[in-house]
Amino acid sequence: MEINLKNRRALITGGSRGLGRAMAESFALAGADVVIVAREADVLDETCSSLAAIRPSGRFLGVSADMGDASEVERAHTEAVSFFGPVDILVNNAGTSNAKPFLEVGAQDWLDDFNLKFFSAAQLCRLCIPDMRSQNWGRIINTLNSAAKAPSAASCPTSVARAAGMAMTKALASEFASDGVLVNALNTGFLVSHQWVTRWQSEHSDKTFEEFTETIGARIPIGRMGEAQEFANLALFLASDAASYLTGASINIDGGLTPVV
Repeated sequence: MEINLKNRRALITGGSRGLGRAMAESFALAGADVVIVAREADVLDETCSSLAAIRPSGRFLGVSADMGDASEVERAHTEAVSFFGPVDILVNNAGTSNAKPFLEVGAQDWLDDFNLKFFSAAQLCRLCIPDMRSQNWGRIINTLNSAAKAPSAASCPTSVARAAGMAMTKALASEFASDGVLVNALNTGFLVSHQWVTRWQSEHSDKTFEEFTETIGARIPIGRMGEAQEFANLALFLASDAASYLTGASINIDGGLTPVV
């Protein structure tokens, strides 16, 4: 099945590396114009150059912004709309895991995690949905993780912020389905991405990266860690007309790891 996103405009937060970059590249290849948002301007520039190489006729923009700051969230949306018009596809992908033992989670940790992972997503949904409703077409994809459904010990504040994102996904899906705005979530498991490279470098540099990922993969029913492109493939489907009867879903992409569906 060939996915066509020609003339669609996608805004992807956390779009310069890992899962976000894989989605941006897949969307670009399918014909979408893409704005990616991340903090590091140099990485954004390199990713935009990669997108332009994939599809020279496309329009691609990197916006350097902190998604934990409400004013920066609004600026990122304004720059995207000024660049290519109303957003058709919103991917809320900002934020990495900040899990730790509950008694080590301070008040600021809760605020920072919710600001980055939940409130930025809620704000962008509020900013993008009016235009989506007016054209009777929109797609919102919220990147969560498996802890949203099956939180483990020492998973706060991230598991709680992600659970809030899952509840928002279902609420918005119910509220805006009749307007053609479809809202779904993807719950990540152990997928090879930049944060795993960082963890390997800081905690397991005595091993090769392949050895590190093989050790983690042994815990997963499918026997390996997932690849960013496998995540992007599912996001591409959800962003397209092929997923026209799918909304309010919270899909595990974790190789069978999560004990709940």
